[in-house]
Amino acid sequence: MRATGIEAARRILCVFPRYTSAFGTFEYAYPLTDGVSAFMPPQGLLLIAAYLPAHWQVRFIDENIRPATKEDFEWAEAVFVSGMHIQRQQMNDICRRAHAFDLAVALGGPSVSACPDYYPSFDYLHVGELGDATDELLARLARDPSRPAEQVVLKTGDRIAMSEFPIPAYELAETRKYFLGSIQYSSGCPYQCEFCDIPGLYGRNPRIKTPQQIIAELDKLRECGMTDTVYFVDDNFIGNRKAALDLLPHLVEWQKRTGYVTRLACEATLNIAKRPEILEKMREAYFVTVFCGIETPDPDALKAMHKDHNMMVPILEGVNTINSYGMEVVSGIIMGLDTDKPETGKALLSFVEESRIPLLTINLLQALPKTPLWDRLERENRLVHDEGRDSNVDFLLPYDDVVSAWKKCMEVAYQPEKLFARYEHQCNYTYANRVKVPVSPEKKSWANIRRGLIMLRNLFWQVGVLGDYRRVFWKFAWARLTKGDIEGFIGASIIAHHLITFARAASSGRQNASNYSIRLREASVPAE
Repeated sequence: MRATGIEAARRILCVFPRYTSAFGTFEYAYPLTDGVSAFMPPQGLLLIAAYLPAHWQVRFIDENIRPATKEDFEWAEAVFVSGMHIQRQQMNDICRRAHAFDLAVALGGPSVSACPDYYPSFDYLHVGELGDATDELLARLARDPSRPAEQVVLKTGDRIAMSEFPIPAYELAETRKYFLGSIQYSSGCPYQCEFCDIPGLYGRNPRIKTPQQIIAELDKLRECGMTDTVYFVDDNFIGNRKAALDLLPHLVEWQKRTGYVTRLACEATLNIAKRPEILEKMREAYFVTVFCGIETPDPDALKAMHKDHNMMVPILEGVNTINSYGMEVVSGIIMGLDTDKPETGKALLSFVEESRIPLLTINLLQALPKTPLWDRLERENRLVHDEGRDSNVDFLLPYDDVVSAWKKCMEVAYQPEKLFARYEHQCNYTYANRVKVPVSPEKKSWANIRRGLIMLRNLFWQVGVLGDYRRVFWKFAWARLTKGDIEGFIGASIIAHHLITFARAASSGRQNASNYSIRLREASVPAE
């Protein structure tokens, strides 16, 4: 659906802010690809772009690909921005540049919805999801696109059902320049993990799109050139297990129709390991990766953070179960918990070795607004409002000790020998369990072969010749290529290069110890 009942026509410039350098955006992998320069298409802004009245002109710019130009601002009558806390400085920078052209700037998304007070310079604040606040914003701009005399805060009271959401305007994005495709199936999560802001922002009762909507979005992504991997950005893919089971047969049929060209990935709680009926259908639908917020292997810590559902099955058993269905586990890990001990770092490294999970996002604890953790630490006077720190939490252990332990974990976990050994295990014992897909004409096309050759050339030259871990790389390459596993070799090697490069920067103090930290870094300077 689109907004209706508006006669005036407007020109809207949608600008998505750049990310600062982060573990989870895989920027060091981009030079090894065939032209990737950004992580994922932003769902929020593309959804808003699709919801605008049909006769409004809209231009979308992702500043991770290119900055908005003078010509873009001169074309526009108003500017829409969205983003997360870690993009706060970049969002404010976009606002400043737009104001230089006397344009009204509206800000929406998760950061402003949690913390409207972070953004005093914006003309309109859209707090909440798509709904009556969106309609009010569009009506105001239709009446008068100029800047209001003072900031206007619009809060969504009546949300539009996700079953009525339009297909995001993927056609406006340069989809071939993204590392992953993105799609949203549901919003909200039934659990209340202490550190998580999802229930506070989006509720505990997951709302969903229909299977028909998801299939239409996947078709649209394919039409726009995104055919490699599509990530379900849901807070929890199995937040509504019945709905997930209803969706999966449709995904299986879609894969059969399109030739299994697209790999799927998602986020889910670890208790998915207790649901073989879901895992089997996910395997058939060609899900290859599941991000699980394991957070810590310490049962006392899981209980303290109200993540008891991670203990429904022993963690290592759960990881092995998911692997047995051909899906690699990616794990979120948190350090700096109140239950941490001086030996926590060593215990974490032992878990990395035992689980053989290649990719773990190891972060320092960061208290986010609108979370039980924030409220508790505020009561205990343990929130640190110092943006020069890696975390805003006053840890029970000495701060320097926690940061040092984090650096050591990053250094050891991502040593090339250890990382490639974990990937070798995944290739042999996880990827081998994936559904055997046909070699479709699309996969055999010259365009696809050319992509593969470009990535092989980049890997062989930049890592195999110029890289300082080339001996480990060639050992892995020989093992994979002699088995004819070109796809596994390329995928693992590209990700591994990012992990090794980022971890080296992290262990030497050149990266933040939390993906949520807004500590100033070089990468956050304004776009040129």
